Amino acid sequence: MTSDLTFITNEAKQTLRDRFGVLIKDTRDFDVLVGYFYTSGFHSIYKSLEKTEKIRILIGIGTDKRTVDSLQNSKQSEFQYSHAEVKEHFSDEVKDELENSDDNDNAEEGVYKFIEWLRSGKLEIKAYPTENIHAKLYIMSFHEGDRDVGRVITGSSNFTRSGLVDNLEFNVELKNSSDHNFALKKFNELWE
Repeated sequence: MTSDLTFITNEAKQTLRDRFGVLIKDTRDFDVLVGYFYTSGFHSIYKSLEKTEKIRILIGIGTDKRTVDSLQNSKQSEFQYSHAEVKEHFSDEVKDELENSDDNDNAEEGVYKFIEWLRSGKLEIKAYPTENIHAKLYIMSFHEGDRDVGRVITGSSNFTRSGLVDNLEFNVELKNSSDHNFALKKFNELWE
C-alpha cells in the first residue's frame, strides 16, 4: 500500500504521522499553523525532524502546560501565555497526556529535544496574539533542486498525538507549487 495519498485519515496505517515521516526527511523548513499544539504531537514526529533546518509553529488557540513550561525553560520570550494562565487551563490535559502516553521514555526524550531546539533557534514557537486561529496547516519546503518546492497538508488534525495518529481525521496533501507558495505567504504574514 502506498503512502503517497491525497487524503490522510489516520486509518489503516495511513496516519498523518506516517506521512510526515516520509515527507519531513526531505524537508528544509517545516512551518505549522494550528489551533492547538501539545508536546505529544512534537514527540510523535521529532525524530523525522532531525535534518530539518528550521521549524516554526504558530499556535492560534491553545497549548498545554508542559509546552509552556518547556518554552519558559528555554527562555523563548515571544510566547504570549503566562505560566499561571496555562497551568490553570491545561494542567488536567497535560496530566492525562503523560498518564496515557504509550512510551514515556520517547515522550521525555522528545521534551528534551524540544527544549534543545528552542534554545538553538532551530525551533521557534509563537502564539498568535490578536485573534483565535483554528487552522490546521503544515507547510513542508524542500531543499532547492528537490522534486518540487514543497508540500502542504491541511485539514482537521491539530499538532497533537491525537490529531497525528489516534483520531479519525480528514487531511489533504496539496502538491502544487502555487498551493505551497500561497500557504507559505499567508503563514509568513501571520508569523510577522
